[in-house]
Amino acid sequence: MVRWYIPCRGLSSHEDLSSSTVSSALHCLRHSLSTLSVGALSLMYSCILDVSSWIVASTLTNVADFLQRLRTRVRVGVVGGSDLSKIKEQLGADVIQKVDYVFAENGLVAYKNGQLLSVQSIQAHMGEELLQDFINFCLNYMASIKLPKKRGTFIEFRNGMLNVSPVGRSCSQEERIEFYELDQKEKIREKFVSALKEEFKGKGLSFSIGGQISFDVFPDGWDKRYCLGIVEKDHYSTIHFFGDKTKPGGNDYEIFSDPRTVGHEVSCPEDTRRLCEQLFFC
Repeated sequence: MVRWYIPCRGLSSHEDLSSSTVSSALHCLRHSLSTLSVGALSLMYSCILDVSSWIVASTLTNVADFLQRLRTRVRVGVVGGSDLSKIKEQLGADVIQKVDYVFAENGLVAYKNGQLLSVQSIQAHMGEELLQDFINFCLNYMASIKLPKKRGTFIEFRNGMLNVSPVGRSCSQEERIEFYELDQKEKIREKFVSALKEEFKGKGLSFSIGGQISFDVFPDGWDKRYCLGIVEKDHYSTIHFFGDKTKPGGNDYEIFSDPRTVGHEVSCPEDTRRLCEQLFFC
């Protein structure tokens, strides 16, 4: 339930209701009711956008305009597996001021209303021994893979997860596409994840393949659903999620299929924009 408090200048609880006072109150009430539909919608609904599902083909100007317009109707959050610096590259350096929530690393680094809200640590959760065993296994496995190209930053250590890239995150855009096309045919990442699941069975680790060149590793429950625990504390009646990797094994699957969200599968930025127009502006 949304409660509305309508302050009216010149009217107090001990004051006689003169005609001028009543007129002032009615004018204030009409003004408040005229904005009720937009305000109530904004308070009742939250819209969480996966970064990779709609940013790639957009310019920063288009993104900023879209987010500003969307925020007039709903509370807006963005979630991504990448760290905050990468999200800033995609959405602009002032992204935490552009939206109501920013969830970097699946929400393990969370911002609300422009302020840092919380940070989780995979190192503290896993412990150094398991962490080193995992990293060593990954390095040995990748040493046995022959690829057209290999570059640098094969394991990226983040606050709430590890990101593993067989080709290396420092590859060029052309090399990224080359690896992705090969991965589609030979299932390089899928086989890698299968080997990790077997080696570290029972260790409380989850794996999520997303993007074009890497996969994420994190403690069970630290996928994108983690951000829902933050959003639901604000008591929205509906949480909409928009993502592209929504099939089992994709890094949007868990949050997309979570009963706390209304999931929308999108394939491109235009698809996301169209759905938002239908849902929140019609």
